[in-house]
Amino acid sequence: MKEFLYSYTSILPLLGAASAIIFVISLLSLPWLAARIPEDYFLHSKRNSTLWIANTHPEFRLLFILIKNLLGLILFAGGFLMLFIPGQGLLTIFMGVVLMDYPKKFAVEKKLVTTPFILKGLNWLRAKAHKPPLKVGN
Repeated sequence: MKEFLYSYTSILPLLGAASAIIFVISLLSLPWLAARIPEDYFLHSKRNSTLWIANTHPEFRLLFILIKNLLGLILFAGGFLMLFIPGQGLLTIFMGVVLMDYPKKFAVEKKLVTTPFILKGLNWLRAKAHKPPLKVGN
């Protein structure tokens, strides 16, 4: 039984370090990512692809999409952890959702951004970056 307990106690410092790293990544990336969302992003139902990525070599595009989705997944998982530890959990989850590619993405984003707490937090981050608040249609 002692060996069983010892194996879990050796993991705790690793979990603490991982949560600290995710916390720092979210603190550094959230303001930048929130400022990059166009203010009218949630007013239109049709999404256009980013021109610079659409005109690149297919391998580079695939690499970019994989890195973007990996970063989104890390932020999503970190945000989930931050619901239980100190940090900006809901905002981090939102930014992870925005970065990842999946079916019905815009509907999920729209549902999350209409949550008053998330919209207020995003607009606060945008104000710090001297960007106008997000416009959210019905």
